[in-house]
Amino acid sequence: MINMPITKNIARINDLNGNFIKDFIESGKKIFGEDMLRSVESCVQCGCCTGGCPSSRRTALRTRKLFREMFLGFKESVLGGDDLWLCTTCYTCYERCPRGVKTTDIIKVLRNMAVRQGYMAEAHRMTASYVFKTGHGVPANEEVQKLRVELGLDSLPPTTHSYPEALKSVQEILKLTGFDEIVGFDWKTMELRRKE
Repeated sequence: MINMPITKNIARINDLNGNFIKDFIESGKKIFGEDMLRSVESCVQCGCCTGGCPSSRRTALRTRKLFREMFLGFKESVLGGDDLWLCTTCYTCYERCPRGVKTTDIIKVLRNMAVRQGYMAEAHRMTASYVFKTGHGVPANEEVQKLRVELGLDSLPPTTHSYPEALKSVQEILKLTGFDEIVGFDWKTMELRRKE
């Protein structure tokens, strides 16, 4: 018989946060209204979200597990873990849920809570830095422009790429909302500050 430590998989009472689900509901209601509470209460942990998730086929994301940890009050595990950032927001789980749980919206609310508490995946910080610099999360480089033309589109989308004067407005909104501070964007260097 192999002697394995079992404490690794045991929930500790100190890890639980009794207010986490309540805080989540309040955050969600600010964005999505009363539907958020009904949506969360409708989840029966059937697993359709995880079973149909394209991301879970290639990553450790298990939406059902993430939600279960949220319901149980594992705030640090949910907000501080990598799983929250593995969702691509494709809405497959949302469309397949037999109970109409707004899974993707729930993940967005959890991400907002995580960011407010100082958690953000480095890849998302990098994407945000492109928005600060260009007004786009995925700027239209030469390869993208060529592909757009091949598809019969203008080489540049009708965004800040075509209207560069609008970039100043985007940047001003990012400053006014404090998103630059949340992400850690340095306007002098136009780069992300290193996380400590």
